[in-house]
Amino acid sequence: MSAMNEPRTIVIKPSTGWAALNLKDLWNYRELIYFFTWRDLKVRYKQTLLGASWAILQPVLTMVVFSIFFGGLAKVPSDGVPYPIFSYTALLPWTLFSKALQDASRSLVSSANIISKVYFPRLILPLSSTLAGLVDFLIAFAVLLLMMVFYGIKPTGNLWLLPLLVLLALITAIGVSLWLSALNVMYRDVGHMLPFLNQFWMYITPIAYSSSLVPEEWRFIYALNPLTGVVEGFRWALLGTGEGPGITLLISSCIAFLITISGLFYFRRMERKFADVV
Repeated sequence: MSAMNEPRTIVIKPSTGWAALNLKDLWNYRELIYFFTWRDLKVRYKQTLLGASWAILQPVLTMVVFSIFFGGLAKVPSDGVPYPIFSYTALLPWTLFSKALQDASRSLVSSANIISKVYFPRLILPLSSTLAGLVDFLIAFAVLLLMMVFYGIKPTGNLWLLPLLVLLALITAIGVSLWLSALNVMYRDVGHMLPFLNQFWMYITPIAYSSSLVPEEWRFIYALNPLTGVVEGFRWALLGTGEGPGITLLISSCIAFLITISGLFYFRRMERKFADVV
């Protein structure tokens, strides 16, 4: 009887090696994910004159620049679609990915004061930063629908693919940001590298041009960019241009999941050091 009344002792030790992912912790802390996502949204537009209009300005102004220089001066083919629609459709998933990548990769360093004081699954920080970009995406998507009405373009019957493509863009952003956010804690050079990485990645993604311009012998290598399948899928689902889901989207999806799974393991392995280093 006395043994039953003895207090139990729970010993908490730092994980070693490739720790288990423990993704169930995300469900246990789901309210905290919502809180951080809402916090990121409020901070993004707090004390701004234009507020949520910034979600529209970035892709719209980029579309205008692309339309002038690539569509107007360079006469880049747009697969029979007005070039503003052609480029803006690709800019939607790209802006979602780009914004999530930049915010999530800096999420650990920017929340150093919380990480060093309170325990919670650190994975919540890059995840919530990524999810916050969905609000901007929906606002910008409404602008695309208005543009399509203006140009007299009807969406195809393949809209069912769009949620899957959005999910693929988010998975890619989460996977890359898990690597970069963990590395950014150890090496602050990552923060300086992000603008260059973002710009380079945009140029190797078929945003201002069609992937049909890529030589056939380079198509496989080109498909290793996960955003290639996402962008081409968006154009096919909305505008009916290019080819439907095929080998390019399959390769892009496999690479995205490979990046994410490896990123999860690396993030969990480095997580025990965050509070000491950040």
